[in-house]
Amino acid sequence: MGASVETQPVVTRFAPSPTGFLHIGGARTALFNWLFARHHGGKFLLRIEDTDRARSTDDAIEAILDGMKWLALDWDDETVYQFARAARHAEVANALLDAGHAYRCYATPEELTALREQQRAAKQPMRYDGRWRDRDSSEAPEGAPFVIRLKAPRDGETVIEDRVQGRVVVQNSELDDMILLRSDGTPTYMLAVVVDDHDMGVTHVIRGDDHLNNAFRQLGIIHAMGWAEPVYAHIPLIHGADGAKLSKRHGALGVDAYRDEMGLLPEAVSNYLLRLGWGHGDDEIISREQAVEWFDLAGVGRSPSRFDLKKLENLNGHYIREADDARLADLVAPRVETRLGRTLDTEARALLAAAMASLKPRAKNLDEIAEGALFLFETRPLTLDEKAATLLEGGAATLLAQAGAILETVADWSVPALEAALRQVAEDAGTGLGKVAQPLRAALTGRSTSPGIFDVLVLLGKEESLARIAERAA
Repeated sequence: MGASVETQPVVTRFAPSPTGFLHIGGARTALFNWLFARHHGGKFLLRIEDTDRARSTDDAIEAILDGMKWLALDWDDETVYQFARAARHAEVANALLDAGHAYRCYATPEELTALREQQRAAKQPMRYDGRWRDRDSSEAPEGAPFVIRLKAPRDGETVIEDRVQGRVVVQNSELDDMILLRSDGTPTYMLAVVVDDHDMGVTHVIRGDDHLNNAFRQLGIIHAMGWAEPVYAHIPLIHGADGAKLSKRHGALGVDAYRDEMGLLPEAVSNYLLRLGWGHGDDEIISREQAVEWFDLAGVGRSPSRFDLKKLENLNGHYIREADDARLADLVAPRVETRLGRTLDTEARALLAAAMASLKPRAKNLDEIAEGALFLFETRPLTLDEKAATLLEGGAATLLAQAGAILETVADWSVPALEAALRQVAEDAGTGLGKVAQPLRAALTGRSTSPGIFDVLVLLGKEESLARIAERAA
């Protein structure tokens, strides 16, 4: 048994493989590691596990780093790249070999295939049978390729007091002698992870529970080297709303998709991920500061969480309403420009910022704000949507003409003055204010829904408002 890390300063790590974007499950793992480290005043480290050279790409590495930055998950020290440490991994494998905790295995691929077929036919667990464990290398043909395998303990049991899963026990007879170095001298993932965690001083390994079985095998290396065991916390995976394993149809996308395609705010995604499998009483809206103060592993549940896109969107709506208007305008402007096919100038951007207070209350994402803002920048004649066109049928044109005539006389183009003027129009027409506002909204925005009609008039200004009304008036 290795030494304890309980009394050391907390060090956590996030160790993604750059074979794709930062997916939502990985982002939650990163968040939990970040919060645990920050809560305890420790370090949060980032390691890119790029040993799979065929599948690791620079684009994926960039996407992971970009996603981390977007979620404000800053890491301490330099980013560690696993592939660059291959010589150190091999050094540890050879040290285990020299100490008698590992051995050279000369079993050929054909022999191992035959072994698996025999075990499958006998309905036995498929694991290496240790045929070179106690043999001398001199028995192998000269120059024959070999791998280095760990001498796993065969008797007794290995116990993990997992901070999330509780006490988990595996009989050592179930653990096989795993490969540490391949025949070409390259380290396996299982070896590299253990060596890197030790060298980086990681005290707490917080990761998905799909790695729980790996922990028992990795402890074999840790014990053989006499290293301190980390504290393990294996978090249940995220499932879809239907209880099935999370997939793309449930929303298992890269973090970049939540930002770019879905128009979500990072604080909303972060808050939602925090509540997927961790809780603090009945609190749903949790600021980053509160999360750092409250987060601990005791609050992580043992059951898989269910990803609910609707809840995430509703939470995003809350954060949109809380967001600074200037910041929102900066985020929305490119989406407006894409829809318009032109760039917004400084004046237009200022108008967009001024419109935020009216646009954001009902929006659940940045795209809804952008759609709602288009009327401000569209040129006459406005294209009407189907419902807006319906609102301009019948006697609407006459009503618009009456509204235009009264609005022309309004000197103080403000909400109170405009409200008084339109109430006068309704009174003169013997109808309610809503009956006036509907065709007016259609004429001013080309849509049947928009911010409040008085806000629309103020944002468009007197000249533009009257010109749009005149286009549809009798």
